Amino acid sequence: MNLDADRVAELAARPLSELTRRDVALALLTVPSADALVSLPYIALQERWMTSPLPDGRVPMNVLLDEKDEEFLAEWDAADAEALAAVGELLDQVGDRPLPAADLKVAAGRLREHIARPGWPGQLLIECGGMRAAGLPADDAELWLRLAAGVASPVGPDDWSRPGGEEAEDELNETDSAIVAICAIDHYDWLAVITALAVGGPGTSASAADLAGYVRDYDPDDAERSEDDEDEDDYDPDDLDEDAEFDELGMEGLFLPVTSLWQVLGAIDDDDCLTPLGWWGLPEAMRRVWAPSGGASA
Repeated sequence: MNLDADRVAELAARPLSELTRRDVALALLTVPSADALVSLPYIALQERWMTSPLPDGRVPMNVLLDEKDEEFLAEWDAADAEALAAVGELLDQVGDRPLPAADLKVAAGRLREHIARPGWPGQLLIECGGMRAAGLPADDAELWLRLAAGVASPVGPDDWSRPGGEEAEDELNETDSAIVAICAIDHYDWLAVITALAVGGPGTSASAADLAGYVRDYDPDDAERSEDDEDEDDYDPDDLDEDAEFDELGMEGLFLPVTSLWQVLGAIDDDDCLTPLGWWGLPEAMRRVWAPSGGASA
């Protein structure tokens, strides 16, 4: 049944309180004619209904957005749990990764100095970690792990909803741009990187280009296939979607702020190679990122 544009205009002109359920159903759930569909009255009626409280007080648009938020958060929690289990299995295979106490002490002292000064990198580190310069943890390991976890999963400042402060809304400052890039790195990408670094150990190349390469080459099922030779014949790279090309340069760009902060943390050295401190700490930081909300991670 098509809905006549004149009928839509008539409904849109009436107070919402006078519209019956049938009126709303006719306007929103039937198939409108082409001229009604593009008419402003039809759009206006949709917007009024979606943003006006129902008799029980609920606003349809808010209910819809809340449902979408809940669905997204549930999917994200599931991805966190899967990633946490995967990194746990990985570290069991890797074995002991001793904490280099002397390196941690030096790195923590340097981090406190950076954070005490205005600007980069201290500002970006504490904003990613969701901390304030005046309230840093006294324990060096706790400070380092919280900052490292923030690099992988930025918490953001209190006014994060207003990027750039007084700057133009369409203009991001350097800190905001770095956080946006980091937030575009997903669970799969982080698992690829942490797997390569944990298995490779100290000295493993960890430039942004290297990290992008690890993501490109990562196959989470590789270990399972290596245990069963018969499964190797089931994998054919030609079966992959040729249109889904991996954007290696784009991925490298996302990891550039990560590697810059990893150098400040002492997780990688000036040659972009993994340090003993990074080998110990980066996997532990990822465990914190993926741990259930309110949970603890060793």
